[in-house]
Amino acid sequence: MEVLLFGGTGEGRELAEWLRDRGIPVTVCVATEYGSVLLPRGLEARTGRLDQAGMEEQMGRRPYTCVVDATHPYAVEVTKQLRTAAKTRGLPYLRLLRASDGEDGCHKAADMAGAARMLRQMPGNILLTTGSKELSHFAVPGLAERCYPRVLPMVDSLERCLRLGFAPAHIICMQGPFSQELNEALLRQYDIRTLVTKDTGSYGGFREKVEAARNTGCALLVVERPVQETGLTPEELRSRLDRWKEEGL
Repeated sequence: MEVLLFGGTGEGRELAEWLRDRGIPVTVCVATEYGSVLLPRGLEARTGRLDQAGMEEQMGRRPYTCVVDATHPYAVEVTKQLRTAAKTRGLPYLRLLRASDGEDGCHKAADMAGAARMLRQMPGNILLTTGSKELSHFAVPGLAERCYPRVLPMVDSLERCLRLGFAPAHIICMQGPFSQELNEALLRQYDIRTLVTKDTGSYGGFREKVEAARNTGCALLVVERPVQETGLTPEELRSRLDRWKEEGL
């Protein structure tokens, strides 16, 4: 039995570690060198972004039993390509779901563009915790000056923020997970009036952001997940893999 696992998410790393400890060979595909550094020791990593053809090529490199998709719930296109690539290669595809925490009593937007439109009507400084890839929606006159993007401490993330025109003093480069206390400290330090986040679930520190916003009197704007997915919980996926191992797949 051998598993091809896509994703540098927290639950993906946890699953990879579990597979290693169970003696199940696993190759972990991550998009960046930074993602490979975060992997537990003793795991084989394949680093670099892949298109669908690259995914199919990787799937054919070894006699993999299955493909596990542990990519971010907002990486819709990547998940679509993985499903298609696995089907083309004739490999079972397992989607690892990240539970949604949800949150009532907050502002909600369907996408980043919608969040940016809402923020134009909301006063004060803004903490953006949505990652660096879609910051262009917020990099507009009258809004960018109020934004404090919190991004990973990677050169390309910082460069993207600077190219978009965010003030250097407003760019916060930090690696999570972030505690509620640290979130509160940042909200107070930069006099933040609105915290913008994705519905990242427990692995993404969603609850810590919710409580920090509540405790500091800060508005919370949640960019909702793009699709309602079907798949397996971490417990269900481990049970499935355990059964396949016992069956000698």
